[in-house]
Amino acid sequence: MDEREWLTEQFEEHRSRLRSVAYRMLGSVSEAEDAVQDAWLRLSRADTGDVANMGAWLTTVVARVCLNTLRSRERRREDPLDVHVPDPIISPESGADPEHQAVLADSVGLALLVVLETLSPAERLAFVLHDMFAVPFEEIAPMIERSPAAARQLASRARRRVQGQAPAPDPDLTRQRDVVNAFFAAARDGDFQALVAVLDPEVVLRSDGGVTRARQSVVITGAQSVAGQALTFSRLSPFARPVLINGAAGVVVAVHGRPLSVMAFTVTGGKIASIEVLSDPERLHQLDLTALDD
Repeated sequence: MDEREWLTEQFEEHRSRLRSVAYRMLGSVSEAEDAVQDAWLRLSRADTGDVANMGAWLTTVVARVCLNTLRSRERRREDPLDVHVPDPIISPESGADPEHQAVLADSVGLALLVVLETLSPAERLAFVLHDMFAVPFEEIAPMIERSPAAARQLASRARRRVQGQAPAPDPDLTRQRDVVNAFFAAARDGDFQALVAVLDPEVVLRSDGGVTRARQSVVITGAQSVAGQALTFSRLSPFARPVLINGAAGVVVAVHGRPLSVMAFTVTGGKIASIEVLSDPERLHQLDLTALDD
């Protein structure tokens, strides 16, 4: 085996982990793939003779690429209050395929990714690498040009925000689906009280309509307000197709095969704690919706 073949084999061995790191860092499937590809190009050009741990080396490379992407985003962002729902990973309700499952190991819901979007690039890197991939702070610190103690503080600050704004979903998928079904049944029947009953009092609905449907980009909080909003799209309830979104119960609303929205639900304690809605036509067109054919 020549050196190129050996490098290729090493890279493929770590590809799934690298994609997982990049997706959590960026919340974008295409940008995550670009980051992983960038890592391969850097590997193919680097002198790796002194690399003792190829997995750690590649993780560092991908993390640095993602950090640069996040910093570039931050400089471009004109309105930090824009609603942005990260790219959902959609799987058939029968279960995620192996490729998706690898990216979603230890489940990362859209609600969590939305909160990660509010972190600074350094906070996000410290939290993702340490809390999700057990990278020591001693290895994280040089990436963000901080001390290990400072990196630890960044991760701790991010952790508090995540715990406060992105509650962990119920582990029972059947229970999740029952609650989501109850939500759509109540919306279809126009039953306001039944809608309120399945919503957490502090529920948050985030909707991202993109440029085309800018008026649909809103954040609505509270069970009464979210229930009222749900009644306005009750006519679409019959077109909701059950799928898994980032490993949790969700739906794709499609009419005559054309997706109108993707809705992800975080069900906690038997109540819906958050709803993330993506209705941006441009981004919907780019999604892998093969789950609808299942």
